[in-house]
Amino acid sequence: MKTESPRWFKSSYSSNGGACVEVAANLIVSQGIVPVRDSKRVDGPILDVRPAAFSAFVAGVQAGKFDAV
Repeated sequence: MKTESPRWFKSSYSSNGGACVEVAANLIVSQGIVPVRDSKRVDGPILDVRPAAFSAFVAGVQAGKFDAV
């Protein structure tokens, strides 16, 4: 069995301000997870999120639910 490696990427909406996260969406089908990590600490911890939870988070961001007040 071949283990698929994460292919990390940042959103095209990310600026170079340094407050970015990276995701590896290529593991959704094969492993049922969306790994997330801090782009500044690529050797740091990785949070494995279920696809439904990640989709809900993205929808919340798009709807402005996490905007600063």
